[in-house]
Amino acid sequence: MSVDPATAALELELQRLTAGALSPLARYGHVALLLAATLMSVLLAALLATEPALPGRTQTALAVLLAIGVSWIAYATWVLRQRRPLLGHHRIVAGRMAVVFTGVFFAGALALGASTGSATYHAAASVGASLLVLAFGTLMQAHWRVAALQRQRRELQRQIGPAA
Repeated sequence: MSVDPATAALELELQRLTAGALSPLARYGHVALLLAATLMSVLLAALLATEPALPGRTQTALAVLLAIGVSWIAYATWVLRQRRPLLGHHRIVAGRMAVVFTGVFFAGALALGASTGSATYHAAASVGASLLVLAFGTLMQAHWRVAALQRQRRELQRQIGPAA
């Protein structure tokens, strides 16, 4: 019984695409994200719990940062628990989170700059705008990568279809 070389090549390509849920480097990066976000969240929660005399604006800012940290913890946990190939969808989720969180920072800095007239908040809003552009770029890149993988999957399915 002989195996068709074209079918064998397609099977190897499919195995290459779906070999691991996450590369070791990406896994280590998500573990580092999980640890950093956990450390940040614990410190922010401790600060909020032990310093009730902080001004309201400061408490609000710390609570927002705590929510962002907990969101990154949830994201990293989700990615690390996956036992199937993610095929780039985790990058779309991370890109969306980056856009939302950077947008919150930018909007807050812009609002504070408008209400106080402080040059510091205007400078922070400028940095936030730059970061927002980078976050959108990252999100677009993730969408393009997933679209490319989907095109490749459809092509492989098309090629395998008659052979199967």
